[in-house]
Amino acid sequence: MSEQIIKAGQEVEEDSRADAAKAALLPLKTRLLELFLVCLKIGLTSFGAPTAHIAMMENEFVRKNKWVTEEHFLDLLSAANLIPGPNASETCYHVGYVRAGYPGLLVAGLSFISPAFLTSLLLAWVYMRYGSLPQIEGIFYVLNPLVLAIVLETTWRIGKSSFKGWKQIAIFLLAVVAKLLGVNEAVILIGGGVLGALLHHLLAEWPKGLPPTQWMLAFLPLPAITDFVQNTAAQAKESFSTIFLYFLRTGSVLFGSALVLFALIEEDVVNRFGWLTSQQLTDAIAMGQITPGPVLSASTFVGYIAGGLGGAAAATFGVFLPSFLIVAATAPLVKKMRENHLAHSFLRGVNAAVVALILFICITLAQNAIVDLWSVVLMLAGLAILLFTKSQPYVLVIAGFVLGLLRVLILS
Repeated sequence: MSEQIIKAGQEVEEDSRADAAKAALLPLKTRLLELFLVCLKIGLTSFGAPTAHIAMMENEFVRKNKWVTEEHFLDLLSAANLIPGPNASETCYHVGYVRAGYPGLLVAGLSFISPAFLTSLLLAWVYMRYGSLPQIEGIFYVLNPLVLAIVLETTWRIGKSSFKGWKQIAIFLLAVVAKLLGVNEAVILIGGGVLGALLHHLLAEWPKGLPPTQWMLAFLPLPAITDFVQNTAAQAKESFSTIFLYFLRTGSVLFGSALVLFALIEEDVVNRFGWLTSQQLTDAIAMGQITPGPVLSASTFVGYIAGGLGGAAAATFGVFLPSFLIVAATAPLVKKMRENHLAHSFLRGVNAAVVALILFICITLAQNAIVDLWSVVLMLAGLAILLFTKSQPYVLVIAGFVLGLLRVLILS
């Protein structure tokens, strides 16, 4: 029975590779237009944590459009986790590169980020004009459980793809234990990769001799941009270059969730430079949650308060630029890593660790989303819709936003 399951899984993987190969034969303009439309849709309809964005990307890139296989998508996600910058955005850049080279990387990134930038800019203007943001608790009461359902369903799917054999399960369990013990996420990812290389390659390939290890080293966390720009900001109303350099430095040391952004900038923007008050920073965090697309677009909000329209553009450009450049430099290596047995074994180990970390993010999301019996019902209903129908995740997001807005209007 187990052999039949493995064989069926291999057949699905082969069919996915064939579909991806056929899709790659389309003209470049056609591929770029498809990338633009799909990434724009994700940017317009993905709310909440980066994991929710990745869930929608997996649905669009793997299941619906078949641009990459499930295993390839996991490899790209693992590569994104090993470099500075927002993971969801970097995964989008990687898929854009796979689909249409460097033009695809640029189109995918800009189309995914643009909705968040424009929405954040509008909200920042409203905020500065009227002094507050609309009440959002009622909207998120409905939206959060549905976003949790999307993330849980995707975690289940990518977990099934990653857990092929006892070695992957062992790496996953060790990553869970490490996380419970408080080990840093970057250490867990690299540790998973090292275990993957040991279990999948060294033990199996030792009699055949070992190939060079340069590809495994390629995705170790890259050095951050030097801190020579750290002390460039000094006034409340700052120039484009000052804000740009500050957020460029911030984006170059940002690992993991985009929510880490606020931990990195809080002391500087509130106490050191006085760009924002504590309340304004809190509102910026809320704004990052209610806008579609990457949470990192909250930097647009901060930049607008610090320096107007130019400051908003400078902050956005600066914080996203490092990840663009790093992915552009490393994207060609992913293909070579997949073809090299040692490097591919390393990525397989990272994949299992990534699933473990996503599981913990699900727990965190659940703590915020599940507040009473009705939120449990919403989450289970959303999960059932995704598992037993052909509904797309963005339908749940739109439905949750509309229902939440109606709840606010009825109760107000």
